[in-house]
Amino acid sequence: MLVGNETPKRVATFGSLETPAPKAVQAKADAWLKEVAKGDAATTRQFEVIWSQDGRSILDRLADTFALGNADAAKLLSEARDIARVAPLEVPALLKDAKQAEFFRANLGLAYARTLSTRRAHEEALEVLKGFRPEQVVDPAGFLFHKAVCEHALLSKDQATKTIGRLIYEAVDSPERYKTVGALMMLDMQTWKAKDLGAVGRIMNNIERRLELVRAGPQTQKLQKEAVLRLDELIKELENKAKKQGGS
Repeated sequence: MLVGNETPKRVATFGSLETPAPKAVQAKADAWLKEVAKGDAATTRQFEVIWSQDGRSILDRLADTFALGNADAAKLLSEARDIARVAPLEVPALLKDAKQAEFFRANLGLAYARTLSTRRAHEEALEVLKGFRPEQVVDPAGFLFHKAVCEHALLSKDQATKTIGRLIYEAVDSPERYKTVGALMMLDMQTWKAKDLGAVGRIMNNIERRLELVRAGPQTQKLQKEAVLRLDELIKELENKAKKQGGS
């Protein structure tokens, strides 16, 4: 019951764009682990060690919990983090398995996509994030930030603009570094033009990134053709201007 002008206390839940309290996440992770590990004593001790590491992010501790309780999750995260391996090309079946708890799939998906985004495998990271919503995860600001980074890198201007707007205005406890990078991406996109030399440069950057990821397939070839086409258009435009100037 509220007294006088007392303001009701805001409580973060998994359905909001606020980061929930570590204890709330720990309790939910504990319930999940007990269900899958059947109260194994050794597993419980490892869980307690993981959640005693206050210096680590909630998502990192949650990812370790999932790896502890699910061998497929452990393998999935390990392979994504291994820079000696080619970055995955498809969304893992585990993240699409409707039989798995939403809490498990959504947050494992975020941890997985964050790793892929860091490795610049933006297409696959974005595909994973599209399967979930920021309201489903324990780090909604991180979800929106990495989604925006992928969309910006893939030149999806409209989508990136919407995502950055949510990051800045809806993710109320978003770290300042996320908001700053988001604002910088917005400023960068305002300078984008469809057919200038800068557009060609952005396409070439994407081609270079894909080749570094050992992805010289149809999509990369399509980008290469697009870059050549736009360069041809720019050259013809310059030639036409030169002819007009010469004629005058």
